Amino acid sequence: MNLIERAVSLLPKTPDERSIAGTQAQTRAGSATSDDPRPPTIERLVERLAEHTAGSPDGGLANHATNPDTSLRAAPAVPARMPEPLIIDIERLSQRGFITPSGLRTRTWDEFRVIKRPLLENAFGKAGRPAAKNGRRLMITSAYPREGKSYCAINLAMSIALERDQRVLLIDTDVARPSLLEEFGIPPIAGVMDWLIDGSPDLAELVRPTNVERLSLLPSGRLDTHSTEYLVGASMTQLLARLDATFPDHILIFDSPPLLVTTEAQALARHMGQVALVVEAGKTPQSAVTEALHLLQPCDIIGTVLNKIPNAKSSARSGYGYGYSQGEGP
Repeated sequence: MNLIERAVSLLPKTPDERSIAGTQAQTRAGSATSDDPRPPTIERLVERLAEHTAGSPDGGLANHATNPDTSLRAAPAVPARMPEPLIIDIERLSQRGFITPSGLRTRTWDEFRVIKRPLLENAFGKAGRPAAKNGRRLMITSAYPREGKSYCAINLAMSIALERDQRVLLIDTDVARPSLLEEFGIPPIAGVMDWLIDGSPDLAELVRPTNVERLSLLPSGRLDTHSTEYLVGASMTQLLARLDATFPDHILIFDSPPLLVTTEAQALARHMGQVALVVEAGKTPQSAVTEALHLLQPCDIIGTVLNKIPNAKSSARSGYGYGYSQGEGP
């Protein structure tokens, strides 16, 4: 006889028995106090069933291998608390000409709307056209330092985060000269290098939400003399795979080192679906642009962002304007 059959056998069989059982239940309920609460009727039925089977030769139904263990189990552990959001200094960003959630429409705001559109289409597909391979991985780089790549990476991330249906994770992989936390007004915290070196803590702890809705941040982390080896090694490949799996609805923006002064950027580009090369108008030599584009050949989609256009107006950061051209697709 199974558990249900035994339970049914203990129910009152006749109307009189059911009436008596109901009266007894009401009497017990009426006499119960807050210090000695009685369990509900179904739980009393289970207690009677346990008493009925306790003396059976097999020791009761709970000892049968074919029946589930009905003993009480400890409650599962409470999940670790989500990390506190990082507080970006929005006012400071606005004063320095960055796009912010303030809603103020600027020339920069308009230009990054144009820049981001093909990038998002490559990342997620559009109108029946599939997404590009690794299209959610977007690297922002330049030929040389101080050409505005981090400025462009932040503005692009902000512009995408302001979309109602898009999420973005901004990742600082320029580990020798990290700048994202400084621009945001946030003190140094753990990040990419901590995971590459130690394999911990978990990405859920390293990737931090921010006070900008739909924008998260993964800082560069601690400095290390062997950072190049880590960035080009197998652990970086593993990190990228983990990021893809953990944040499947995010576009991943990597602020990378400059191409012509380090080897890390070229190695990282091989894992990217899209690369945007920032070129400083009137300063970056054409030969440097050509060499940088040559190094990026393994990447299927290459865009260029023309930065610091001299005649750009109507922007809080005077002298900055942008253009975008997409390389050949996959």
